[in-house]
Amino acid sequence: MKKRICSVIMAALCMFAFTACNAETGSSESSDTVNNSSSTGNTDSSDENSSTVEKMPEKVTIAALNGPTGMGMVKLMDDDEQSDYGYDFILAGAADEITPRLIKGEIDIACVPANLAAVLYSKTSGEIQTLAVNTLGVLYIVENGNTVNSVADLKGKTVYSAGKGATPEYALNFILKSNNIFDDVKIEWKSEHAECLAALEANPNAVAMLPQPFVTTAMSKNENTRVAVDLNDAWDDLNLSSSLLTGVIIVRKSFAEEYPAAVNQFMSRYGESVKFVNENVTDAAQLVGKYEIVPAAVAEKAIPNCHIVCITGAEMKEKLSGYLQVLYDQLPASVGGAMPGDDFYYGA
Repeated sequence: MKKRICSVIMAALCMFAFTACNAETGSSESSDTVNNSSSTGNTDSSDENSSTVEKMPEKVTIAALNGPTGMGMVKLMDDDEQSDYGYDFILAGAADEITPRLIKGEIDIACVPANLAAVLYSKTSGEIQTLAVNTLGVLYIVENGNTVNSVADLKGKTVYSAGKGATPEYALNFILKSNNIFDDVKIEWKSEHAECLAALEANPNAVAMLPQPFVTTAMSKNENTRVAVDLNDAWDDLNLSSSLLTGVIIVRKSFAEEYPAAVNQFMSRYGESVKFVNENVTDAAQLVGKYEIVPAAVAEKAIPNCHIVCITGAEMKEKLSGYLQVLYDQLPASVGGAMPGDDFYYGA
């Protein structure tokens, strides 16, 4: 599986940096994004009263996980190949491949589990900000058979799952505790979702918690595999004021402060990518296959159930803070020991 995609050749990078550094900004007073009609990254210079030159980075390193977070970005990745935006993309199998490099400043923008964003905010003394919610709940309990039809039916079962220390663990634990069966369910943690899928294939009696598109992959390989519980429904059944979230986009605060135009430009392009993926499923699936996230045929079936979004500003803050509060009330360490401050929510 391709771990790193970099489409920028040095000559184009140099031209991008030269062009971007000489671009003038527009005069928009309220927009959260900049005009992205130019592939070189120039901002609108039509305002005669504006002469400010926006500082642009030579390169922006962006990381995502192999799954819905990476799937929402595929159109942007393809556009970058065609137009040389100056983006360096990294696709990883697990969040712990991203976080050390993010903390070191080697990654500028990353798609990570929602609670991990809060943990990193705490660990870096506020150096992490959230740009957007990019994935709603995508977790499902699947089995080979028909023994589980509700959360209560997990009692006495072993559930294979990846994502220990991140959203999958805390979401599942919360739901099990809320249904009073936490002590009656054994969770066997794997390092990646692909390992859970392998366990499900090898054991006809296995139960696994998987996100999309791995759910679709499992069902395509075994006709007896079925979705037993949608964790979105299980969460909603608890009548909470929050929603189940899976992933967010974060940025290093120092990067955002130094290159605000680049951050806004990225968000505009990412929003367009998400819109394309949701509205052009067949074409988007081909791109997902191209970047070896999952095969195109799997992606085409999975995308409608991946809940890929781009929620920013006040709505992002409301949804994310509500979700983090639920986790904090359950286990403060799951969000870094304390709820993030207002500066955690970029543009809110």
